[in-house]
Amino acid sequence: MHSFSGKVLQFLRSVLFVMVLLSLVVFLLWVTSEDPQYNSATFEESALSLSIAPQQEAITLAQFIREDGQIATLLVESFDGEQVGGIDLRSLGAEGYDDPFAAFSSVERAVIGESSQADVTRVMVDIARLLPSGPAGQRHLGTGTNFPEHAAEANSDAVFHFPKFGRATPARTTVVAKHSGLLDYEVELCMRFDRPVSTLADFDAALKGVFLCADFTDRIALIQLADPDNLDSGYGFSDAKSGPGFFPTGPFLVIPTDWADFVTTTRMMTRVNGSARQDARGGEMTLNFRDLAARTLKDMSAQRFYYDGAYFKLAPESRINRDMALMSGTSEGVIFTPPQRHDYIEIGLSYVLSGAWLSGQALMEYALNTFIESEVNAGHFLQPGDEVRYQASYLGDIIVSVQ
Repeated sequence: MHSFSGKVLQFLRSVLFVMVLLSLVVFLLWVTSEDPQYNSATFEESALSLSIAPQQEAITLAQFIREDGQIATLLVESFDGEQVGGIDLRSLGAEGYDDPFAAFSSVERAVIGESSQADVTRVMVDIARLLPSGPAGQRHLGTGTNFPEHAAEANSDAVFHFPKFGRATPARTTVVAKHSGLLDYEVELCMRFDRPVSTLADFDAALKGVFLCADFTDRIALIQLADPDNLDSGYGFSDAKSGPGFFPTGPFLVIPTDWADFVTTTRMMTRVNGSARQDARGGEMTLNFRDLAARTLKDMSAQRFYYDGAYFKLAPESRINRDMALMSGTSEGVIFTPPQRHDYIEIGLSYVLSGAWLSGQALMEYALNTFIESEVNAGHFLQPGDEVRYQASYLGDIIVSVQ
């Protein structure tokens, strides 16, 4: 009898030892797990300088509403961060077009080239008065994982597109961060055209305008709707990246002499409350804008993109309209990071100890909800009171106040 009791006691001690050992291993795995607040990025050593492109490289335009209520297109000559200075194209003989391409094209190129010596009145305009550089439409062409490092962050192996809904907002603007949301930032380059683009021949012939733009993301919508194994499924991205204030655009529409070279050398950055988060050049894009246009034009027929409870085509008229922007995608350094080792441990333990498994709740559903709640409580996504500043060489800057 004593021998049997001794064996039972020895067995219980062994079980206890194993449990303690497993608990210690789990604790060590949990405590040594990384807990990044955002994705790291590589930064150039030199500061990003904001200036106006020399006219032999690019024409810089901006628009504002004059005192008579008419839209003026400004040939920009200076920019100090608070004001832009230049010539109202009407002073050079431009027609009174609201469209910046039309206003620019109505002035002889030689007159533009001689404008620096022209005896015309210069105007100074507060940057807060400038209209968005993005086109006026409500549909735009979003691009996903077009920078290799960001593709690695998102565990994506291909570039994809989605329709982005919402109007462009100006270079000084606001965006609302929901109390229970996960609002993320993205800096991008955008391109717009002076004509509809239905073929690559149209793309080549079109006058092209490049501008700084940004893309805010509701990460909860993306987590809940997107297919992580097929980001090009048509689900999640339109809902996550559309909405009021989610498409801020820079102060300038820049028409380069050589668009490809201009985009390649353009540097863009994101800062949150003064802290650098993103830093990349257009030349890092996996697909350039011509390649992106070709890819979108091949995906115009299927009504496969889910947004707000309905399905849409990538573009309403199977072409890139004049009122649409083509977006570059963003570089590394966004806030969202996938679940880390400590998340899996916490979720697994909580699922068991809370008894959620007894109620029949699926582990994946429980894990998503728990992960979202944890990220919201951590508070490292954009919060009311934050300031996000996007900058790009020759394209000015965007300052967004988070509310």
